[in-house]
Amino acid sequence: MIKIDNISCVIISQNSESTITDTLESLKSFSDVVVYSNNSTDNTEDIVKKYSNVNLVQGNFIGFGPTKNRASSYAKNDWILSLDSDEIIPKQLLKEFEELEFTSNKEVFILKRDNYFLDKKIKYSGWGKDFLVRVYNKSQHKFNENMVHESIELKNDTLKTKLKNSFKHNAVQDINQFLQKIAKYSDLASQDKKTCSLLVVILKAKFAFFKTYFLQLGFLDGWRGLVIAISNFNGKFFRYMKRYINCKK
Repeated sequence: MIKIDNISCVIISQNSESTITDTLESLKSFSDVVVYSNNSTDNTEDIVKKYSNVNLVQGNFIGFGPTKNRASSYAKNDWILSLDSDEIIPKQLLKEFEELEFTSNKEVFILKRDNYFLDKKIKYSGWGKDFLVRVYNKSQHKFNENMVHESIELKNDTLKTKLKNSFKHNAVQDINQFLQKIAKYSDLASQDKKTCSLLVVILKAKFAFFKTYFLQLGFLDGWRGLVIAISNFNGKFFRYMKRYINCKK
């Protein structure tokens, strides 16, 4: 079996019992996996405890960027693979990880994420060309402080390397997830106190739908593309409407 000792895999999780088993099964080759569980009330933590290579840490959620940085502080290695609890690393990518030569701690590695909606891979809708920095050295890089839509902060001297193999994201297993994410993400994003008008609210929402369904060819993904486009419309609408209401208080 492939053995990976020089990269720690770090996951933040909340109530992930439906997906985390597949995630952890794909990470058995890693000697150090950190699962940062933030107030899970289902069987997530019981599942995690079954894996001998996993260090379960319990803590509060303080926004996606800050929470991921806190979780990485528990990793044994400086090199971090950041994953979500619904993402899976295939064997081809494990092999590529094993063969990586870390020549500089200023290097980051970019991975392609294949997003699945009810077991079907999405090719368009803004989900088809999804490239993310997911491997980095925590002595040089970290996530930004964004409450949502977090990403690794890159520097002028950052070296970027794109890996050949992609990983799988079980983005949607239940269509209700869209509604739950809209509520959660719009609450977090609305904490930004920037003012906006009702016209901005409407235009932002309309453009989110237009961009997803037409510019990003969401209509080619069938009814799934329509659901994604409408979800993006609703996400933008409630994000900026909540911000508008907060500014009026």
